Amino acid sequence: MSPYRIALYYAPEAHDPLHQRASAWLGRDAVSGAILPQNLVQGVDIAEITADARGYGFHATLKPPFRLQGDVQAALQTADEFAVRTAPFALPPLDIADLDGFLALREAAPCPALQALADGCVTALDAHRAPATEAEIARRRPEKLSPREREYLAAWGYPYVFAEWRFHMTLTRRLTAAEKAIILPAVTQALGDAPASTRSVSYICIFAQAAPGAPFTILERLKLRG
Repeated sequence: MSPYRIALYYAPEAHDPLHQRASAWLGRDAVSGAILPQNLVQGVDIAEITADARGYGFHATLKPPFRLQGDVQAALQTADEFAVRTAPFALPPLDIADLDGFLALREAAPCPALQALADGCVTALDAHRAPATEAEIARRRPEKLSPREREYLAAWGYPYVFAEWRFHMTLTRRLTAAEKAIILPAVTQALGDAPASTRSVSYICIFAQAAPGAPFTILERLKLRG
């Protein structure tokens, strides 16, 4: 059965401590699908503040989730062809950052190869993307977007691509100042030294959502071979 939606993400390999610790923080492993226990931290419910991120799995978005137009195997073949011509590269160390009120891991130094990878993923698979419906566009609240974001939304089904894209690996929902004062040290401790470790972007991952509202899991990991 074809999945409801797929996406192209960067995700650390399953043996990487960053995958293991971040998955434990979010409460779900997107590789195995296992639900992982979470606790209260000074009265803050970690399960609640990570609920949205947990559904998507620990990742950085390259091509945002989209409904398929055509067969999933054809999309996988196109993604693999893209991986064949794309070279792996070093990922800078990652830091926990406040991204518009959300906590997320971001690169500690500029990395043009990340931007090029995301741009390539957006364009490479777009022939397999079903056009966005009026309801999907409305959910993006185009009246709140900049002219360029509206242009991207119309052309690519998502406003935050190309010049509007920012590498990030989401760790929480938007937090209040009081919540951030509690959660920032908690997630820093939970992830430990894993974000700062050196690693290579050697794979891109197809994540799949079986049905509306279902969690995303890794469907296939494609090695970069350029």
